[in-house]
Amino acid sequence: MTKAQELGKFAEDKAADYVLSLGWKVLARNVRNQYGEIDIASVDDKELVIVEVRCRTLGKVQSPLDSIGPKKLNSLVKASREFINSIDWPDFWRIDVIGITINDKAKVHDWELTHIKDITGGMNIMS
Repeated sequence: MTKAQELGKFAEDKAADYVLSLGWKVLARNVRNQYGEIDIASVDDKELVIVEVRCRTLGKVQSPLDSIGPKKLNSLVKASREFINSIDWPDFWRIDVIGITINDKAKVHDWELTHIKDITGGMNIMS
């Protein structure tokens, strides 16, 4: 496993732990479909939450949250819709982003988590 893959797994594990600490139920992790990958699919009360996990090392050009551009957002929406259709989800859903910033590559225990709810803000994203 490469260093980037190790950091990615670390970030996804921390994000999953955080989601569970909120009392959410994790339905699935690392779900792949024709449009992309869903890092974490979870349920917050009665709402399905698709969680995109972004990890960066402090000092990189972009923060984890700034690394989601229009192309990535569009693929997230498409992958989410495909997943939702595959499980026949009947209620509301949203996409959240959890950003993990590693403060020092050598010390992965030194990290910060940022959670942004509903990154589409109810926008009608065309797919």
